[in-house]
Amino acid sequence: MNKAIIGKKVGMTQIFDEKGVVIPVTVIEAGPCTVVQVKTVETDGYNAVQLGFGDVKEYKVNKPEKGHFSKGNVKPTKHLREFKAEDVASVKVGDIVKVDTFVVGDSVDIQGTTKGKGFQGVIKRHGQSRGPMGHGSMYHRRPGSMGSTSTPGRVFKGKKLPGHMGVDTVTIQNLQIVKIDLDKNAILVKGSVPGNKGSILKIRNTVKTSK
Repeated sequence: MNKAIIGKKVGMTQIFDEKGVVIPVTVIEAGPCTVVQVKTVETDGYNAVQLGFGDVKEYKVNKPEKGHFSKGNVKPTKHLREFKAEDVASVKVGDIVKVDTFVVGDSVDIQGTTKGKGFQGVIKRHGQSRGPMGHGSMYHRRPGSMGSTSTPGRVFKGKKLPGHMGVDTVTIQNLQIVKIDLDKNAILVKGSVPGNKGSILKIRNTVKTSK
């Protein structure tokens, strides 16, 4: 199986390397995770492993979820995430995945949900330029021309307009692990990752390697 784990974003800080260079890092509480389900080509059409992360009280788990967990005879978890894998022969339901799956220097892809920005205009949402700021302009932060009148008589699909911004699923690729704390189940990754503090992240070994 490929290296994979579920984590929770703790926040950002900075550390120093041996040469005294400052490295901005994101602290992620990763695992321990329980293997809740193993999917194979024969049973589901593809290979994947479903991991569970976080404690949850019994009364907060509904009946379908209880049945799902009891089928594998595992303890209910708060979060479930699925990771596709090339080979799942060595993985069994009930296995525990810990932070020691990774080592310092590994490159990982981290997927999360970005911060919500609410309803935003085209300047903040798409990076467009503003109009003249003279008092007679009357066109300061508006989205620009909507197109011609009778032909086509409508706005083409895909035009960048104001709207809801954020809460998107985003994957940041090729982030380097610079430190691992086994006692606190923490991974320190160089750079930033999507989401607010406390948001859930999917961490797996990278699919692309930097040149």
